[in-house]
Amino acid sequence: VRSSDFNRFQDKIRKGTAQLFFLGWNADYPDAENFLFLFYGPQSRTNKAGENAANYQNAEFDRLFESMQAMPNGAQRQEIIDRMIAILREDAPWVYLLYPKDYTLAHGWVYNRKPNKMANNGLKYQRIDAQAREQKRAQWNRPVVWPIAAGVVALVLALLPALRSYRRRERAVGTLNSA
Repeated sequence: VRSSDFNRFQDKIRKGTAQLFFLGWNADYPDAENFLFLFYGPQSRTNKAGENAANYQNAEFDRLFESMQAMPNGAQRQEIIDRMIAILREDAPWVYLLYPKDYTLAHGWVYNRKPNKMANNGLKYQRIDAQAREQKRAQWNRPVVWPIAAGVVALVLALLPALRSYRRRERAVGTLNSA
């Protein structure tokens, strides 16, 4: 395996001479078509400068893609998509290496929060139950007063010897030194 700089890599992809390469794809919209078009033969990188970087060609897949592409969601479209995925699994034009998982935590007062890999702008849909949030904040954030009281007691105890010494010195009877 020899590494290539990015310009050389792009040239190899355009010409179809790269044997092994690693690419990724972020979906623009949540539909199977957004991923399946990456295998559509007429959009191969070498022929049309399309997104089919593997230059995958399969006549049955291409025919199914063309029929599925503009079809509304439904059982028939899902059957076509399932068949297309079966073809891809059989031909294996890609080796799928990355299966990311994300874990998120959210408070019980946050609603309409469904993090996913497709949409990074979900904040505008979130809703917060302010009353439930305030109740939990009041329950969880009760002020802890004992450290202040303990600090005051410690300060008083630390100052007691100095106070005793000061009072003893003030009450002491002075002696005259005659020289």
